[in-house]
Amino acid sequence: MPTKELFGRYLEQFTVGEVIEHWPGRSITEADDIMFCMLTMNHHPLHSDRAFAAGTQFGKNIVAGPYVYSLVFGMTVPVVSGKAIANLATTDMKHSAPVFHGDTLYARTEVLAVRESKSQPDRGIVTVKTWGVNQDGVDVLEFQRAVLVPKRD
Repeated sequence: MPTKELFGRYLEQFTVGEVIEHWPGRSITEADDIMFCMLTMNHHPLHSDRAFAAGTQFGKNIVAGPYVYSLVFGMTVPVVSGKAIANLATTDMKHSAPVFHGDTLYARTEVLAVRESKSQPDRGIVTVKTWGVNQDGVDVLEFQRAVLVPKRD
């Protein structure tokens, strides 16, 4: 039986300056994007109407930004927040390049800060910066987040 010890990290297992390469990547299909848009009621034609998208600066459909964020965030969970007590904040999000149907995304995370909680001695806060990167190595997304994680016993 798998052990939960392999999922996520304790506070002491994070090192400031460490860069984590998240693998595997995920290729985004048109169906993925349209389903996400319908689930979230994002009916913008840039995501689902090829004729409309052809007349935009992109020339074709682009993937909804919230889906790109959700996917990249999810890629980080097994290492960064698999043991999280809470995700405290997400800040400084920037979509730096479009993502298209058929693109494959990968993620990398840098640990920016690690500190013990001032009020609860059994936990601490890890602050990280994450980048979403496409199959060509182009950064398409970046964001920071603070995660409350437990300390080892």
